[in-house]
Amino acid sequence: MHAILSSLIDVVLLALEIYWYVILASVIMSWLVTFGVINTYNATVRTIMDVIYRLTEPALRPIRRVLPDFGAVDLSPIALWLIIYFAISVLTKFKYAI
Repeated sequence: MHAILSSLIDVVLLALEIYWYVILASVIMSWLVTFGVINTYNATVRTIMDVIYRLTEPALRPIRRVLPDFGAVDLSPIALWLIIYFAISVLTKFKYAI
């Protein structure tokens, strides 16, 4: 039973780590679009941006509602990274406690 639970925690940890990088990609893409480095008229770029948006927006939207508005600065990815870091820390400690 412990092996199954440990494996399940490993899968969740891996998913959280991958999601951390997806959020990083979202932040970088938004900077590149803001500074005009990438062209949003390109279909491939639009598709990548749409996929990243669909992956990150459901988690970022509730955080944006809670955080105060800082104008052009969006702190919701940082808040989500902190939540993910906390979840990874708790799951890792739980994994080694069983």
